[in-house]
Amino acid sequence: MLVIAAMNQNDGRVDLQQMRYVVAVAETRNFTRAAERCSVVQSSLSHRIAGLERELGVKLFARSSRRVELTSAGAAFLVGARECLAAADRAVADAAAATGVVRGRLAVGVIVTTAAVDVPELLQRYRAQHPDVHVLLRSGRSDELVAAIRNGELDIAFLGLPEGERPPGVETVVLDHDEHVLVVPAGHRLAGVSQVTLREIAEETYVDFVAGTPARAQSDQAFAAAGLVRDVAYEAGVVELITRLITRGLGIALLPSAFIRPLAADDPELALVPVVDGPHRIEYLAWSRFNPSPATRAMLDVLGVRPPSTVS
Repeated sequence: MLVIAAMNQNDGRVDLQQMRYVVAVAETRNFTRAAERCSVVQSSLSHRIAGLERELGVKLFARSSRRVELTSAGAAFLVGARECLAAADRAVADAAAATGVVRGRLAVGVIVTTAAVDVPELLQRYRAQHPDVHVLLRSGRSDELVAAIRNGELDIAFLGLPEGERPPGVETVVLDHDEHVLVVPAGHRLAGVSQVTLREIAEETYVDFVAGTPARAQSDQAFAAAGLVRDVAYEAGVVELITRLITRGLGIALLPSAFIRPLAADDPELALVPVVDGPHRIEYLAWSRFNPSPATRAMLDVLGVRPPSTVS
């Protein structure tokens, strides 16, 4: 590995700061922005990276006046550098935890339709108890968030999956079971009816999440199980756009009830209708199976969740 080779070649003097600089440039693709992220002048950052490249005998970055990209050697170095930085951060966090202080980083993933937990309120409580932890929040698709936990980018995530599916390769606890409701414009012919079936609404035009995502799969699977085909004319990645399209009369949607009910209560242009045989979803809390960090364990404690390894 290039990181080990560099340390051996340079008598072990490759330091964590050099690795942080390389990671920052790789992620920002810009030396100026990387320097700003690392709170250092650009000339110093550039000088340290150039020195590392001389020691390695390879170029880590291909540079031009407009672009900065990793070389193949840089991509190889980046993997090891991230592992070393993560190990160093974990060592500091573990040492602090041994004295009863929780420090380090907590990266939290969340789907946009999370309803089982009030995430801002949760983060507020967590910060009050553990002010020395740097919390990062990232939104995304459930499958992407699960993959990010497995590869170490995230520590914990709030997910939503179709009933019968479980997040693979991570520890989980079920937070809530929910069912979808039909969301229509207030003037729609179905607004105000007591309930509908999928067959009764199969001919409608739909607004939904992007095909192939877990959020979309919940409705797709329900229609497929009923032997029905529907027309999804509009795809969107955020609920705000979906509801705006609905209020314009461009389509209707099936959305998780626990999430959409509070929003619809404040929006007279939307109406909700129960669906007898509609989609169901399960909200999960997920975290890494491999030795959760002190910051992760502290979050589980705030949530009242005991990791399996701590259960007697």
